[in-house]
Amino acid sequence: MQSALNPGGPQAELIARESGWLLGMGASVFAVTMAALAYAALHRRRAADPQSANPSIARWVAAALALTIAVLLTNVVVDMRTGRALADLPDRARPDALTIEVTGHQWWWEIEYEHADPSRRLTTANELHIPVGRPVKIELRSADVIHSFWVPGLHGKRDLIPGYSRPLWIQADHAGVFRGQCAEFCGDQHANMALLVIATAPADFARWYAAQLLPARAPADAAARVGQRVFLANACVLCHTIRGTPAGGRVAPDLTHLASRRSLAAGTLPNTPPHRRAWVLDPQGIKPGVRMPAMILPARDAEALFAYLDGLQ
Repeated sequence: MQSALNPGGPQAELIARESGWLLGMGASVFAVTMAALAYAALHRRRAADPQSANPSIARWVAAALALTIAVLLTNVVVDMRTGRALADLPDRARPDALTIEVTGHQWWWEIEYEHADPSRRLTTANELHIPVGRPVKIELRSADVIHSFWVPGLHGKRDLIPGYSRPLWIQADHAGVFRGQCAEFCGDQHANMALLVIATAPADFARWYAAQLLPARAPADAAARVGQRVFLANACVLCHTIRGTPAGGRVAPDLTHLASRRSLAAGTLPNTPPHRRAWVLDPQGIKPGVRMPAMILPARDAEALFAYLDGLQ
């Protein structure tokens, strides 16, 4: 779901109300303008002297100008009240807030859950899981160029500026999947830089979090064990992390629980075994310009690698 007209939380609800107001006001102004034009067209008269002034026209123009100013000032007041209400929400929500750091990369999202206990800090990619009814403070950062975090069902857009951290508060009032998108042009694959915000009941979120903290599953069979060795012997380890193995790269998504995610390449592909194979073997053919190189492997090694990746639940 990616719609600002179907709010899923208090921030989005305030924005939706203002959007409804502006839409209604715009429709009213349009209707009045069209009615005035129709009246003028149906009741036009030829003046004896085209240069002569008509006092009634001047009064109508003055009234229209006054009404325009009133409409604009009203919209300014509505916008300021909405902005103040959005700013006040975090003050009421702070005590039990969950803090998550979201970093935009070309072209994917790195997501890190903060925790006072370093052993309970969690890093994942392209999926933001949050508990229903709990306020979430998102610290937005960029690793390269300007990006923009926008999940219409939960809040308005917020730019990510390199070198700065910007906070954004969200909250989901019901369970669901809210689609987000980078809303600032950031290069060739800007359109393929999506993310999912998955809101679940607090108990379900706690179970998901506990599962994500675990290291990667040990290979389940001989083929997967060979696949792990193939992974560790190739350039994959220079970019990716798989917790519980020597792989500790930080320039690409953490793959510890890769197979449990819903999509690949920041929403570009469904996360299924055939799509994982296609992505690993030819990422440039799927997402031209992405920084992941194609893996050129003997067929036997490739199949073993995929058996290993498929087991990273």
